[in-house]
Amino acid sequence: MNPGIVTASYIGATILFILALGGLSNQESARRGNLYGIIGMTLALLATISSVTGNVAILVGGLVVGGSIGLILAKRVQMTEMPELVAILHSLVGMAAVLVGFANFLDPATHFKGVELTIHDIETYLGILIGAVTFSGSIIAFGKLSGKITGNPMLLPGRHWFNLGLLLATIYVCKMFVDQSAAGHGGGLTPLLIMTGIALLFGIHMVMAIGGADMPVVVSMLNSYSGWAASATGFMLNNDLLIVTGALVGSSGAILSYIMCRAMNRKFLSVIAGGFGTTSGAPTAEEGEQGEVVALEPHEVALLLKDSKEVMIIPGYGMAVAQAQHIVYEITKKLREKKVNVRFAIHPVAGRMPGHMNVLLAEARVPYDIVFEMDEINEDFPDVDVSIVIGANDIVNPSAQTDPYSPIAGMPVLECWKSQTTIVLKRSMATGYAGVQNPLFFKENTRMLFGDAGKSLDAVYKEL
Repeated sequence: MNPGIVTASYIGATILFILALGGLSNQESARRGNLYGIIGMTLALLATISSVTGNVAILVGGLVVGGSIGLILAKRVQMTEMPELVAILHSLVGMAAVLVGFANFLDPATHFKGVELTIHDIETYLGILIGAVTFSGSIIAFGKLSGKITGNPMLLPGRHWFNLGLLLATIYVCKMFVDQSAAGHGGGLTPLLIMTGIALLFGIHMVMAIGGADMPVVVSMLNSYSGWAASATGFMLNNDLLIVTGALVGSSGAILSYIMCRAMNRKFLSVIAGGFGTTSGAPTAEEGEQGEVVALEPHEVALLLKDSKEVMIIPGYGMAVAQAQHIVYEITKKLREKKVNVRFAIHPVAGRMPGHMNVLLAEARVPYDIVFEMDEINEDFPDVDVSIVIGANDIVNPSAQTDPYSPIAGMPVLECWKSQTTIVLKRSMATGYAGVQNPLFFKENTRMLFGDAGKSLDAVYKEL
């Protein structure tokens, strides 16, 4: 294909990717945003394939294999497993950056001299470095999200000094790599391998030290890393589309990480330093037994809902595990038929990744106009008759406001305890992902409905 047509195709793909991000910023336009992204990626692939002069059969074969795996995964993975899927896909981007970096370095057809060689070597080094950190970090995140690795943070003695030592080592090894590469004779491979090992170790240690309720930030952070890895690969290959696309993903992931941290009243560096529950300050004022809980049966919950005018539903990861989003929608429809105003309150870090609850509710066809973010809805709780908390814990924990020694102190939460009655659906009295006890369960206006959320809500629906 004519180089000018390829360039024009890349520009068109870039515009479509920007439109895709714009569409994905709103639930109503998310489908259109996805469509823009699909068209843009198809255009980019066609332009790239048409510009390749050799090994086309291998390239097409790789696309068929990779595309088939992607389709199979997308069809088999449940909505509850979306965070794990996102994490493992980030690892593939990191792996690709590492492999492309080594292939580019070992390519005998690459001829650079002087300053150009130094710049190219640094591009290669950074691409492999970011890719290796993304790969190993994403693998650990996948393990934590899927329960294959404990969600508790692994805190080594002197871990911050250890991380600093790894950083200084990568800078020193970078100088070795550039010097040996400039000397010629195939030099630089050993420093590159050493750096790759250091980067893989850093990715493992960094995510292992993060635990609890910080996992949504980890997902968006790794999303950002994968974008920068792709952008660095674009510089290596002199591919403008990879540079721009990687920068879009990297910057949007970084912005999302900032938003998630602000939603938890956390600083990004403190998340990297260690997850919730890692502090060892004074004992919290609300540890231990805090009173008795009052349990309800499904028919009692149904009676409360029938007599209500305002109902607020707060979904959490427990709803995802129980796959209860569809029965939640059926209850919502039934209550709205009875002229009950039902709304959903979504905390920015509910679930295991940003927007997890929104995706589940959209899958169940819950109308977008009754789904509200925390900042939009928090002030309405005093006017709510019944709040239903479905498998959420940390995002409705009042100790974030009342206990300065709590690991989640200062984290903005949904103030459901201000409603007339709060019904909490949980399997047991176990703590949430942050490992913090919740005083909400012991409040006078709180009622517990124990058991699997799907089965419990199905029984409530039958009563309704």
